[in-house]
Amino acid sequence: MRETMPQKPIFPSMLGSSCSGHVQPDMGERCGDPVYQDGNVISGSLEGLIERLVPSVDYYPDRTYIFTFLLSSRVFMNPHELLAKVGQMCIKQKQQLEMGTDADKSRLKAFVAKIIQLLKEWTENFPCDFQDEKSMKELKDIAHRITQCDEENATVKKTISQMIQNLLLNLSARSQYQEIRDRIRPSLPDKGAIMKNKAQSSQKDILSVCSDPCIVAQQLAHIELERLANIYPEDLMMIFCPVEPLDKHKCRSDITKTYNLEAYDNWFNRISTLVATEICRVAKKKQRTRVIEFFIDVARECFNIGNFNSLMGIISGMNLSPVARLRKTWSKVKTAKFDMLEHHMDPSSNFGNYRTALQGAAQRSQTANSSREKVVIPVFNLFIKDIFFLHKLHSSHLPNGHINFKKFWEITRQINDFMTWKQVECPFEKDKKVLNYLLTAPIYTEEALFVASFESEGPENHMERDSWKALRTTLLNRA
Repeated sequence: MRETMPQKPIFPSMLGSSCSGHVQPDMGERCGDPVYQDGNVISGSLEGLIERLVPSVDYYPDRTYIFTFLLSSRVFMNPHELLAKVGQMCIKQKQQLEMGTDADKSRLKAFVAKIIQLLKEWTENFPCDFQDEKSMKELKDIAHRITQCDEENATVKKTISQMIQNLLLNLSARSQYQEIRDRIRPSLPDKGAIMKNKAQSSQKDILSVCSDPCIVAQQLAHIELERLANIYPEDLMMIFCPVEPLDKHKCRSDITKTYNLEAYDNWFNRISTLVATEICRVAKKKQRTRVIEFFIDVARECFNIGNFNSLMGIISGMNLSPVARLRKTWSKVKTAKFDMLEHHMDPSSNFGNYRTALQGAAQRSQTANSSREKVVIPVFNLFIKDIFFLHKLHSSHLPNGHINFKKFWEITRQINDFMTWKQVECPFEKDKKVLNYLLTAPIYTEEALFVASFESEGPENHMERDSWKALRTTLLNRA
């Protein structure tokens, strides 16, 4: 019989700044598999960690261990392979109990209840693990075999049936969301038309749709939180999962992501390009100045809300070359507020100012007196880079061959923070007109942005004149 060990990790202290990934267990705990430190698993063989996951009559793993191991195990094996191993261990225990004493047979029901609970936590936390036929077949096989333990108990069958039904509904909902999002495709303007005329009076712009920066910032928060709600822990862990099952040392780069991560990346790029488009498409300098100052106000409201991703997207859009080169326009802009926002997002010291602001927003969220104070939306690309860097900095295996589970406690802690933030419901009222514009308004390509920029303010040096000439030739030849 295995003794129940405490598993709740002390997340903030699991990895110190001096940690190299080579764990030094306490003297009294350095033998065995897994290895414990202060009551927490810090390393173990893959087989030993799997055994720690599987319940027995007298043992059920802590939920933090279940979540952390199920999340991190995909770095070392496919979910259907893990499910098969778990199934084999469960069935072996079941057979031993069936062949044992009458007391063992009477305890079989308690064991079955624990297996169902483990499967329930797995299907609820990581439903996408069961998308492929192999995993679903393994799940149904395990379910069928454990129901044979107590065929007369309708409750067991009903519980399993409900679990599988909920799983299928969850998978269907995720698939439907992807299909709906795929249908929302912003159009690109005709490049030839851009050269013939600037923004036409009949063509909508952001100020004609909404001139209140607070409302625009609130709608950006809606879009961000809706997209975050459809990013899951396993999506984040896929950043450094093996590309091919047979090549366990080859990892994905931080650019190769799942569909949901790519979609969120695309949204960030859209914000930046939309800002640049709205500025460059305006013919008159006075109006361009007004648009720039409007977006500065939107960015400031994003900062106040705690939406750092949209804030960074707006700043990135204003720093794109076609916008940044509009010196005559910028000379008329009151830039004090913009300078302050750029200071908050300054990349120096590993974005130290931003990290301080993010920490402040997280603390505000924890002690929030109103729903508006709960919003925390980090700069997503920086968050991804942080967990990828943590993965690369600390070895996944120790010299003795054990998995460095201490590392995965820390990765899970950071992902858990993100999961907490993404579950916040947006506290602002939806404005469908503004939302639709932000999501579907036409945006310019990079070439079109430069054309519009040069038409607003002509080239000022030889390099710009050569670029402008080449652009005009290229676009006219395409027309």
